Amino acid sequence: MGTGARGAKARILAARRRYPVRTMQVPAAGRPLSPLSLGLLLLASAGIAAAWALLALVTGRQCSWMALAAAIDAVVVLRLARVRPGMARAGAALASTALATALANWWIAAGEIGRSLGLMPWDSSLRLGPDYAWTLATLANNHPADLAWLAAALLAAAIAGR
Repeated sequence: MGTGARGAKARILAARRRYPVRTMQVPAAGRPLSPLSLGLLLLASAGIAAAWALLALVTGRQCSWMALAAAIDAVVVLRLARVRPGMARAGAALASTALATALANWWIAAGEIGRSLGLMPWDSSLRLGPDYAWTLATLANNHPADLAWLAAALLAAAIAGR
């Protein structure tokens, strides 16, 4: 290597050191839970619970596997809302899944009772008391497979929501 090449290499390396390196600030991976994201989550929980109740009333079965769909729905909504990963997001997904499960069981019980009394489901859901709804939900979900689907959905929401 001649003296000209060494000089050129030294000038290139010196030029590289002469200009300061600027780094960009990297934003956080997501946003914290906001009222908007919580509102979206409540809306998604009500929507999936309505679909679950409609499916259960049409088929005449409990359709507990829809709890897993509720968990997936909660996780997808939280990710689309760009909520920061962590325990808060996992807790929100878990709470949303539990809310969708409770709403769906309430609406399924109200629909079955309303059908036998000649009421529309939304009328009977307003007249259904919490003790009676709990009794009907307990009787409807007493099969081990139903309980397994509900537990798997809560576990999936907690794990995938992280």
